Amino acid sequence: MKVIVAAGGTGGHLYPALALVEYIKKQEPDSEFLFIGTKDRLESQVVPQMGYPYVGLNVKGLVGNPIQKAKSALLFIKSIGEAKKVVKKFKPDIVVGFGGYPSASAVEAACSLKIKTLIHEQNSIIGLTNKILIKKVDKIICCYQKAYQAFPHDKTLLLGNPRATVVSEIEPHDIYDKYQLDPNKKLITIVMGSLGSRSVNDAMKEAMPLFEQKDYQVLYVTGKPFYEDMKQYQNDHVKMVPYVDDMPSLLNHTDLIVSRAGASTIAEITAIGVPAILIPSPYVAANHQEYNALELVQQDAAKMILEKDLNAQAFVSLIDEVMGNQVTLDSLKQNAKKIGKPQACHDMYRVIKELLNE
Repeated sequence: MKVIVAAGGTGGHLYPALALVEYIKKQEPDSEFLFIGTKDRLESQVVPQMGYPYVGLNVKGLVGNPIQKAKSALLFIKSIGEAKKVVKKFKPDIVVGFGGYPSASAVEAACSLKIKTLIHEQNSIIGLTNKILIKKVDKIICCYQKAYQAFPHDKTLLLGNPRATVVSEIEPHDIYDKYQLDPNKKLITIVMGSLGSRSVNDAMKEAMPLFEQKDYQVLYVTGKPFYEDMKQYQNDHVKMVPYVDDMPSLLNHTDLIVSRAGASTIAEITAIGVPAILIPSPYVAANHQEYNALELVQQDAAKMILEKDLNAQAFVSLIDEVMGNQVTLDSLKQNAKKIGKPQACHDMYRVIKELLNE
């Protein structure tokens, strides 16, 4: 099988794409892959480091003033022509788009060349790139009921995020020595992504004394930019680290996670079944993280606190409310796991094989 994978801009687009490619490679070791992305974003560094062929397109988001948007639109039109040349040369069996502007260019090019196409939408609110492609692609995979309702049902499947498969299949390592944690105490992990969150850090500074004398322990992932400032506030009940590189293992040992509501994060939480308090980032397109979180909250699979309502007292009170009730913890865990889709990679692979009539 020859596959072009197009994903650009953020880890939310890239890492599900990599998860699917790694799965296909296990099933068909002779498969060939080519990634298409941007020239200067995350994927332009990560993909070549992993040993996959990579082509970067000169595309930018449709943001800014009217002149900037017009320039971006011209770049996009030009990038479709560049993508066509790449597609013709590689001759893929299928092109799979995971979102981001280079994804639109590559999938548009494939559609014009009558090559099979599939797109994946990670969030509950459909991204602009996938909106452009809806009518043209052969199949659509999504992760949330809200997105499924917005897509045409005759070619859309609700199969989940490939990251769920990765997390569910990893053999967890011991994390207690690594993070100097007590294996006899319940663990709360608070993490707002690799970059962290200034507003959550501010709340945590005030919350630190409130965590003293609790019968649980906290591992707080500050984000790399904030670690030096935050580490002075840690105490015997709260351990701080700038970043974690083994989140699946950490999730498997976590009794309650407090996190953002990004697509991959929720896929991982539900794949394992981890009770969660979600603090959606309000700084994302179309406020999609809040809608992601709502899907879990409405099914009693997570709690949510909006960033605008965040303060130290409300924060710790909600944690205590959840941690103090084993029935609530068990219910959140069971309901999260019901939503989880650990077979996402297998199911997407099956759809691709069906599209190719294999």
